[in-house]
Amino acid sequence: MKVGAREWEAVSGGTVRVPDPERLVHLQFRRFAGCPVCNLHLRSIVERRDEIAAHGIVEVVVFHSSPAELRPHTADFPFAVIGDPEKKLYVEFGVESAPRSVLDPRAWGAIVRGLARDLGPVLRGRRPLPKVEGGRLGLPADFLIAPNGLVVAEKRGQHAYDQWSVDELLAHAQALTSKD
Repeated sequence: MKVGAREWEAVSGGTVRVPDPERLVHLQFRRFAGCPVCNLHLRSIVERRDEIAAHGIVEVVVFHSSPAELRPHTADFPFAVIGDPEKKLYVEFGVESAPRSVLDPRAWGAIVRGLARDLGPVLRGRRPLPKVEGGRLGLPADFLIAPNGLVVAEKRGQHAYDQWSVDELLAHAQALTSKD
């Protein structure tokens, strides 16, 4: 699969080029704004952002929520967040929704951990309750896109917490540089 050059509006303002002319793009598809499972995963990306950047990777995260709904939930993310409430990018990249996203027992631990982590700020009024735009049943997906637009690796999740770990992402990037 090859991705044609395009620019997307980031929720925080400005545009994001995909593919990036100089770096690999880790294009992540997540669920809705404030999704506790997505937030749990994205915190691991935030914690290791310097290591990810050192491997020549730029992060771009897509949610099926509106930019207005995303802003309070993603304001502290150090990477581009794209709102796609009509799910046009999801369709283009073949990212699906399915009941197994939350019914698969492999997702339950992350659901509980994510809810426990996010419930406190919601109860203290520091974060709004998420409005579930586009449904709760989205499946995650990861794409690693080379500067020439070629998708060099991809993962389509089978449940809500089935995505690349940071270590898996870095291994994909390392395999590419080993080939050069």
